[in-house]
Amino acid sequence: MADPRSQTEVPETVLPPRSRLVQEALDRAGIAGSIIALPDSAATAPLAAAALDVEVGAIANSLVFWSDGAPLLVMTSGAHRVDTKALAQRLGRHEIRRATPDQVRDATGQAIGGVAPAGHPQPVTTIVDRALAQHPQIWAAGGTPHTVFPVTFAELVHLTRGTVEKVD
Repeated sequence: MADPRSQTEVPETVLPPRSRLVQEALDRAGIAGSIIALPDSAATAPLAAAALDVEVGAIANSLVFWSDGAPLLVMTSGAHRVDTKALAQRLGRHEIRRATPDQVRDATGQAIGGVAPAGHPQPVTTIVDRALAQHPQIWAAGGTPHTVFPVTFAELVHLTRGTVEKVD
């Protein structure tokens, strides 16, 4: 299989509608990375890492939680699990629990397995795992399970207007 990182960007008119919204958000934020389409699903960090031939820790998982009556997006390293109790305590929140599939789609406009860090109907409070900073390039979902884009840690924080925090 050809290295997907060397593929040319997919023209916006060919991208799925959800991915076009993400690409527009990247463009507005001044981020040079373009969405690429993968032949196989990248719905999980191990699948994405294998498809891109990168460490699983360089995959930015977009996990949607429900906290104090509102969605909370946690961009975590694919090598980590979110410790919801510890994170809730760090953030001064009462509870953080996994969002339902319907809550994920309502908050992001995207389905589980393809949730991007941007391109949502409304801004979503976002936490960015500080462990992602150790990777010079991070890969994030592009709005569908088959689309991804490269980004730096600083760009991810800028794109999401996220708060950098320890999540595990």
